[in-house]
Amino acid sequence: MPRVVPSQIVEFIDAEFSFARARRPPTFDHADIDALSALVRLTDELPDELMTVSGRNYSFLLRGIETIRGTVANRVSFSFGVSLDERLRNAIADVREILKPLPDEAPSPATAELSFIPDAALRDSIRNDISAANRALHDGLWKAATVLAAAATEALLLWAITERKSELEVEAARAARIPKAGKDPNGWDLNHYVPVAEEVGLIKTETATQATLARKFRNFIHPGRSARLAQVCDKGTAHSALAAVELVVRDLS
Repeated sequence: MPRVVPSQIVEFIDAEFSFARARRPPTFDHADIDALSALVRLTDELPDELMTVSGRNYSFLLRGIETIRGTVANRVSFSFGVSLDERLRNAIADVREILKPLPDEAPSPATAELSFIPDAALRDSIRNDISAANRALHDGLWKAATVLAAAATEALLLWAITERKSELEVEAARAARIPKAGKDPNGWDLNHYVPVAEEVGLIKTETATQATLARKFRNFIHPGRSARLAQVCDKGTAHSALAAVELVVRDLS
């Protein structure tokens, strides 16, 4: 099933009920019932993690949705008129106004909190990638799941190497494990982060092994490599990459 996001609902309202944005006087008739029904269904399918509203706004959102739902449920008996038209307009306008500022992307509640990362923006960015990777796995998007999970692993290891270890420790590990790499960790990739993180004790050997597999699977997206190795991202690579990021989170927590 396609994922519903707040901006999609706002766009639908603007297309079907253009009066709602400025709360202009509306005129409804029974031909609008289908659009009202679709609006209710869209709001019902909005993922819980994107419903980041509370207090008064949440109450008004629920009231608006239920007003629209009631109109649809009583489509046969309702006689549209000034009173109902204005109530419906306000309900639709409230839904639009409350949903408009909401984000289209947020981690699912089941995603690891990553509370060990103090930088909120970075923490949220990595959590979004992990959540999106799990969602892609659920939807059968193997390449997306593999790449997003590997990218989250890469970001976690870069953060840990630069924030939890001294420059001397990192340089000693680089010289021992990846001597041909440059000295700036920001210029490395997963192929470099994994051995250095293992060398300085940030991740366990089993985690390094799994993360190395994730790195190899991520390389399969390169057309040339896929052709040479006759390999593509599949359900197995997606599960493996997600296992890697979960093990890294475990070791860093």
